[in-house]
Amino acid sequence: MQSIVITGVSTGIGWATAKLLLDRDFRVFGSTRKQADADRLKTEFGPNFTPLMFDVTDEAAVLAAAREVRTALNGQTLTGLVNNAGIAVAGPVLELAADEFRRQMNVNVIGPIITTQAFGPLLGSDLSLKGPKGRIVMISSVAGKNGNPLTAAYSASKHAIEGLSESLRREMMLFGIDVIIVAPGAVKTPIWSKAEEVDISAYKNSPFFPALGRIRQFMLRLGETGLPPEKIAEAIAGALTSPHPKVRYQLTPDPMRHLVLGVLPKRMTDKIIAKRLGLLPRL
Repeated sequence: MQSIVITGVSTGIGWATAKLLLDRDFRVFGSTRKQADADRLKTEFGPNFTPLMFDVTDEAAVLAAAREVRTALNGQTLTGLVNNAGIAVAGPVLELAADEFRRQMNVNVIGPIITTQAFGPLLGSDLSLKGPKGRIVMISSVAGKNGNPLTAAYSASKHAIEGLSESLRREMMLFGIDVIIVAPGAVKTPIWSKAEEVDISAYKNSPFFPALGRIRQFMLRLGETGLPPEKIAEAIAGALTSPHPKVRYQLTPDPMRHLVLGVLPKRMTDKIIAKRLGLLPRL
């Protein structure tokens, strides 16, 4: 039985990917930070699912989980690692606390590095293991190629994932391990619905406050109108199993809009976005 490790399976893309792969007779090891979620998922997913308890920023916990998976594999290679866990931090660059930037980068960038270092040997860089070489799927975002105002920390983290993945893919050629990016646009996941819980009152005297209110409403709409997580799960499954996968899969609910914005001059795009959010200077 082929085995996959997925980080962040409690909800959203991670949950949908675990469900899809289990339905296709994979064995799935999925990370969660809460015991209650682990217990719930074990009941929902059945015997071929094994919960792993760790936060992706906790190196010791991730390494312990990797040892647990190695034991379960019993000398065989891991088929795939899906670096999915992530958060979205909002705020203007001039005013967002440095600690919030660090938290964003720790979870979205350092986390995948920690998990890749821990589980990478199981994919086949450890030559003592038997079986075909595995693959790494990195969950990026359309924000990995574009930078939206007031979500610079998130955009920066996803730009970092794009560069990390490109470099890693070329390094892992030494072992025959592929690295593939899946970059969704808006997806119906709690990462956006949690925008309502974000307290922007700290910015009430900021010139960015009105725009922050608009961006929060925009994020809430993303949680309602985005692609279903199952659509992203299909792309991840394809990246893990296709005999000739692409290096990057981008999925958006409005591909034409992204195509148009991609060919417009940057200054024109700047003005369109700034006008929508109320970020043009007052004359």
